[in-house]
Amino acid sequence: MDLDLRKVRYFVAVAELLHFGRAAERLHIAQPVLSRQIKALEKDLDAVLFQRDSHGVTLTPAGRQLLDDARHLLATADGTRRRVHRAAHGPHRLVVGFRAGIVLSHALRAFCAARPDIAVEARRVEWDDQEDLILDGTVDLAYVRPPVRERGLELLPLFTESRVAMLPADHRLAGKQELLLADLADEPRLRYADPGPDDVPIRTIEEKFERVVAGQGITLVPESVARQYSRPDITYIPVLDAEPDQVLLAWASRRSPLVAAFVEALAEEPQG
Repeated sequence: MDLDLRKVRYFVAVAELLHFGRAAERLHIAQPVLSRQIKALEKDLDAVLFQRDSHGVTLTPAGRQLLDDARHLLATADGTRRRVHRAAHGPHRLVVGFRAGIVLSHALRAFCAARPDIAVEARRVEWDDQEDLILDGTVDLAYVRPPVRERGLELLPLFTESRVAMLPADHRLAGKQELLLADLADEPRLRYADPGPDDVPIRTIEEKFERVVAGQGITLVPESVARQYSRPDITYIPVLDAEPDQVLLAWASRRSPLVAAFVEALAEEPQG
């Protein structure tokens, strides 16, 4: 039996909220209808997805596996729908995502010169949504930085760049011309991913600025970020032995002719 994407969407709502009533409200359907759809999905898959008891709702091992697969599956289905709609209805448009610090102007000019019939848009993406926005078709391709969840994506390495320490202007190391990682060993570090249990995840470079200035920690950023984002209360210092940051171009595995044309135009332009 084919997997019913509507049932999968219902499942994801329950799995994320672990509450049938709140999931039904999110989906704008009655709770008994939602319960019947989940039972039907469990029958389709011949697997119990939720454990229900007096303490509430939890995912079974099968449910955890489906949740991991379902998000990718739904994003891919949404991406297919958007790309087909664009191809059918036009006008032809290409949306290119990019992370903070990455300059697109040369690549966009090269593509527009090669394909003046295509409207090109640029959209900022962040570390926690860069893959999803490609898979669900919000952007057609994107300039991304590791870590990257590769499933469903094609990746083209473009260039690497040095990383620098972002410090408050009054930091004890602020006057140095260069640093080593050992110089920063005792400094609290701010990271996008893997926040502590009581931490609010950092999504954007602007949020990092505010935390650095507030004295909550220091961080390493790509050199291009330092070039683009200047503030009097922030200083940047090269870290000689820091692992370089890599920039990659990413697109959904079944790339469209427009994505192929962009990659071809990009190959003719210098990178970095």
